[in-house]
Amino acid sequence: MAGSTLEGAAKEIGVDPRTVQRWKKRPDGDDRRCGPRTKPDNALTRAEKEKILLVANSAEFRDKSPHQIVAILADRGEYIASESSFYRVLREAKQLAHRGRARPRTPRPVPVHTATGPQQLVSWDITYLPTVIRGKYFFLYLFLDVWSRKIVGWEVHESEDDTLAAGLLARMATMLGSLLGLVLHADNGGPMRGAMMLAKMQQLGVMPSFSRPRVSNDNPFSEAAFRTLKYVPFWPDRPFASLEAARAWVEHFVAWYNEEHRHSALDYLTPSERHEGRGDAILENRRTVYELARRARPARWSRGIRRWRADAEVSLNRPRAGRRKEDQVAALT
Repeated sequence: MAGSTLEGAAKEIGVDPRTVQRWKKRPDGDDRRCGPRTKPDNALTRAEKEKILLVANSAEFRDKSPHQIVAILADRGEYIASESSFYRVLREAKQLAHRGRARPRTPRPVPVHTATGPQQLVSWDITYLPTVIRGKYFFLYLFLDVWSRKIVGWEVHESEDDTLAAGLLARMATMLGSLLGLVLHADNGGPMRGAMMLAKMQQLGVMPSFSRPRVSNDNPFSEAAFRTLKYVPFWPDRPFASLEAARAWVEHFVAWYNEEHRHSALDYLTPSERHEGRGDAILENRRTVYELARRARPARWSRGIRRWRADAEVSLNRPRAGRRKEDQVAALT
């Protein structure tokens, strides 16, 4: 099936990619693999494997890794097997898991949310703005509508504080109307999980969502907006001299970003056009222009016209389009 790589499909069925290539060269497609005819000289015997398991699960070594076990045995003048052999035998016995009394790591689910319109899913974060004083920064609080990419709230302050974030959220509720049912996604910073911010979200009926601990790419929309902000051509050459100067510059940036910036993820609509519901008409007009151009000069068009379409749904951290195992196997035939 289109889209599957040979390496990925071969891995799913447990063969080497070179084996698949040999299969394709044979007209009958027979599997002529014979497998090893002799047992390797260095293969562990059943008794040796049992001894490895016995040692690894003993009261002395059950909370130690194979690296530690091998080192301790070597200090005693004893050799049973290498670290890799310990790991391989433990894996075969399905014992290569957390060992010891410490609490094992618990996987955190990836936060996944989908928006089909404006004011359903908002991402927010705080970034540094440099000042003329070395080591001192101003802090930009920025709220971004994920579906439209429009900046729906921002403020610049001299500190990071959940009380300031809660106040901004309250002013956004006044400006945008009810935020009931809105999903507000952020990372795990102090202002994001602060008591005042969480209380304000509960009061406004906003559902909190947070990135996984120590995962830097669970809040990609805010990070992308900050990159645009700091690499925009009119980013100032010198640090901000005052809080008022920083706020004035950010106000100019937000106006440009919302009203003039042609966003590639929106098929080059501006965030305001998308947010205010004007995007479909604009894209339809572009399709009409292209269709008329194709009819006027059909020889210049080897394919259909450009689709001019923005995604109706936008998801936060949607898993990459996966392939079912049976689809990957079918791609080999």
